[in-house]
Amino acid sequence: MTERHDLSNLKPAQPQKDRKRVGRGLGSGKGRTAGRGNKGQKSRAGSHKMPAGFEGGQMPIDMRFPKLRGNTSADARAVGPFRTYSQPVNVATLEERFEAGAEVTPDTLVTAGLLKNTKTDVKILGDGALTKKLVVSAHRFSKTAREKIEAAGGTIVWLRGEPVAKKVKKHKAKPAAAAEPEAEEAEVEEAEVAEADVAEAPAEAEES
Repeated sequence: MTERHDLSNLKPAQPQKDRKRVGRGLGSGKGRTAGRGNKGQKSRAGSHKMPAGFEGGQMPIDMRFPKLRGNTSADARAVGPFRTYSQPVNVATLEERFEAGAEVTPDTLVTAGLLKNTKTDVKILGDGALTKKLVVSAHRFSKTAREKIEAAGGTIVWLRGEPVAKKVKKHKAKPAAAAEPEAEEAEVEEAEVAEADVAEAPAEAEES
């Protein structure tokens, strides 16, 4: 018969452990320095509230290590805090997992066990052969994958629109037009001097 519980026989599931009472005299076992040792930062109040990675005032290790180089702006290459990731799926995998005429979307890829969830962008890559006509919807496509899907009679759907190639600004060399007039002026002056010399030569001959 199960024992009946009442206030006379209730007890905790685990025995309670008395808390450590420190600073209660030398005879208590935890008096004087109260288990903190002698002097030093860790013996002071608030010493256990230092931020993570604090090394006593010296340069922390995360600041001593070299940092990654390169541009980290949002419109530059995906590095630093703006790094992005896309889940790759090859056309060979689509050939194995989907029937002809099927519609491939991130949701169907999750159902097929190729993705964990739809939070990550999907990029279709061109490794392998594709002979089935599929309607593939993804965020990105490689050039080879696009060619193989369209060659098999399928179509592709850009979930975020087809990317537009950025126009690269070419730095034009400074024109040398500023130097040309000076050269032309020098040539004109030389021609005038030559003409003057030719005109003076006959006059000198007549005088002589």
